[in-house]
Amino acid sequence: MIKVTIDKNQSNDIRSFEMKGHADFAEHGKDLVCAAATAVSFGAVNAIVELTKVIPDVKQGQDGGFLKVSFSDDLVPKTNEQVQLIVQAMIVSLQTIEKDYGQYIKITFKK
Repeated sequence: MIKVTIDKNQSNDIRSFEMKGHADFAEHGKDLVCAAATAVSFGAVNAIVELTKVIPDVKQGQDGGFLKVSFSDDLVPKTNEQVQLIVQAMIVSLQTIEKDYGQYIKITFKK
């Protein structure tokens, strides 16, 4: 199962997200749940870098089963709003995947 953890601060801003595990929906190379979650998360990170020029702290696992992306607490308010919107759009997409494939992906929020 892919476990996604969204970490928010007291202001309800997303400070980081972490994805770990494997969906095991299908064999490697044919796992559409894994492919979808990967495309959504990497697409969001790429959009943040390209559109806001913010370079988040990105940590990845060797086997592809781990991604952690963290954002600085000292972003300019307008830039932070842009980053938050992109990350929230990513969460909506991941929740859509979770709705249809909940036995393979689980999203949790923590403060």
